Amino acid sequence: MSQPTEREKMLRGELFHAFTPDLVAARAGCKYACNRFNNAGEVSRRRLVELWRDVVDDHSPLPPVQDDPVADEALFQHEPWIEPPIRVDYGFNVRLGEGVFVNFNCVFIDSCPITIGARTMFGPNVSLFAGTHPLDPALRNGTEGPEMGKPIDIGEDCWIGGNVIVLPGVKIGKGATIGAGSVVTKDVPAFHVAAGNPARVIRRIETSMTE
Repeated sequence: MSQPTEREKMLRGELFHAFTPDLVAARAGCKYACNRFNNAGEVSRRRLVELWRDVVDDHSPLPPVQDDPVADEALFQHEPWIEPPIRVDYGFNVRLGEGVFVNFNCVFIDSCPITIGARTMFGPNVSLFAGTHPLDPALRNGTEGPEMGKPIDIGEDCWIGGNVIVLPGVKIGKGATIGAGSVVTKDVPAFHVAAGNPARVIRRIETSMTE
């Protein structure tokens, strides 16, 4: 039986070596795609969606072009809206639901999957770190040592305030709000407010929405 590749180990959340040709090339490709997206300038909504799909390695076809620019833009009303600049590590591990809004200067370190539910909104400067390193410096060993990751899962209808950091393995439940400047180290239940460093649950949100 063949040994798993470093990419396969990464996707399983096992220790892997990131500075191998395959993963170096994957990060470079995503960096260039981010650069194209960030530097697109005044282009149509269709073009922005196309450039974003390039970042996240989504090859699904766009709908046919409409003659009316307003009608054409309406085709993409449920697509995620990402304000540049943004920086993503690999891209193929990022999945955004319908109507997600990501404000400018956000960072996704997607060594493991980062999943964001529909209609969730991010303030500026949000960082999602699904990658991490061993604590033992002898094992960590700079760029020659292994690293690892754990998935981040953010539910639908969440509000993540500006300058929030979410650490590996965290799950934020549906409808939750994370206060600006928080560092989220543990799971946050649905329909609760959490804030602080480290973030702690403050109160439940009264809502007619159900899980």
